[in-house]
Amino acid sequence: MAGERVRLYVTGQFLGYKRSKANQYNHTALLKVEGVNSKEETPFYLGKRVAYVYKAKTEKKGSKYRVIWGKVTRAHGSVGTLRAKFQKNLPPAAIGSKVRVMLYPSRV
Repeated sequence: MAGERVRLYVTGQFLGYKRSKANQYNHTALLKVEGVNSKEETPFYLGKRVAYVYKAKTEKKGSKYRVIWGKVTRAHGSVGTLRAKFQKNLPPAAIGSKVRVMLYPSRV
């Protein structure tokens, strides 16, 4: 049963943290998802799981790769940016890096 591999995520980019002129809110990450360019396209992604996968120096549980999981909470602005909250705040070194927006849980 060697079928074609199915990708269960859409790639996105971690833009930075939610902020105002003077304050920054590290508990809320801003994400730009590939192919989402307006606020009308964002409701599909609300509640979806987000994974930030990174490589560490030391091996744990047989792998050097680790994941910080999060969840899309709402839209941000009018150009399709999303807000997400992660179990642990994403590190500043992750700004500009790729995240995986999983296509589950499904609400369809």
